[in-house]
Amino acid sequence: MTPDLPSPLPNPSCEDPQQNGIRSLKELIDLVSGRSPAAEAGEGDAGLAEHIHFPFLALVGQREMKLALLLSLINPSVGGVLLVGARGTGKTTAVRGLLDLLPDVERSKCFYGCLPEEIKSGGPEAVCPACAQKYARGESLTFVDRVRLVELPLNATLDDVVGTIDERSRVHERLRLKPGILARAHLNILYIDEINLLSENIISAILDAGAQGSYTVRRGPVVANYKARFILIGSMNPEEGELSSQIMDRFGLRVLVRGLEEKNERYNAYELAQKFRQHPYQVSAAFRHSTSLAASEIQHARSILDEVHISAEIANQSIALIQSLHIDSLRAEISLFEAARAHAAAENRLEVTADDISSVAPFALRWRYSPFMQSFLTNQAQADDELDKTIQKFFPEVAK
Repeated sequence: MTPDLPSPLPNPSCEDPQQNGIRSLKELIDLVSGRSPAAEAGEGDAGLAEHIHFPFLALVGQREMKLALLLSLINPSVGGVLLVGARGTGKTTAVRGLLDLLPDVERSKCFYGCLPEEIKSGGPEAVCPACAQKYARGESLTFVDRVRLVELPLNATLDDVVGTIDERSRVHERLRLKPGILARAHLNILYIDEINLLSENIISAILDAGAQGSYTVRRGPVVANYKARFILIGSMNPEEGELSSQIMDRFGLRVLVRGLEEKNERYNAYELAQKFRQHPYQVSAAFRHSTSLAASEIQHARSILDEVHISAEIANQSIALIQSLHIDSLRAEISLFEAARAHAAAENRLEVTADDISSVAPFALRWRYSPFMQSFLTNQAQADDELDKTIQKFFPEVAK
């Protein structure tokens, strides 16, 4: 029996956003999350890149996953996103669709990543001599480029990730380091699929570099420092293995990706997947306008993010919430507050509200409570009480 499908909506590429009452990025997500895949195609494939990603906003359902990923685009300080769910739930498809939502970036032309703002803040000595001379001559040190998706292969070694000696340089007897995957991820999205299958030393190196925004490689007499500011996204299927609590704590937002429950949604997802396989340009064109609108909203949210603040009242309530959940890690506050600021910016507001906190709390605080640590601390507190009583028994004159 064929399920009842919602009637097709007008072609998104021809819609006027004001007619739909769209006032924010969040409302745009709500609008397109339930959109029928039977929408008519646009005007063909003119102007599209050769490699077409399934449109992010064409994903059916999965509102929490979409929101968490969009918040990480607005504010990378949330600390990365971890997607946990069964295979076939759209995790990788969603991540690859993010590229069309990000603005172009200024990349350095220099091997060492020199940027003009470094000269402005630290003088000519802050960059390499060649870039200092170019800057003095008025030459540009950067070029405009699209954001890329850098995917970490499962067979990557630590040298592949951080970099190692460039063997070709040995021929000229001038040792030089070959940048690793982390260096290539600078100003890009770094995606680690099946992160639970990677060795912990590699994951730790990636997380440390992401937290610092740079990292240093030492190979014998050669030392190099690389910039590593990227948006980190990991995904895993818990059936294939767990992720250690230490690594789990380093991810800011944790999303539990469930399969679609509504029959209409599952059928719509199937129909759109089939249409994309047959006519990728048509599907991409159909969501071009919504994607462009979302990209503009993300750029605006980024531009006002620094002005968004959290009142003392909201901060105290949020910390009380974290304490009531017996969460010890201070990363809980960082992730919760940074995600809430991004959520407020997405709503074009400069002050975080209780709604922002409650909207992001599920995936900012999920899996942070540790029963083991709570039991350990309780038992240790009892042991400390016994120790204090014994000390006072032998030294009663010492006041506590």
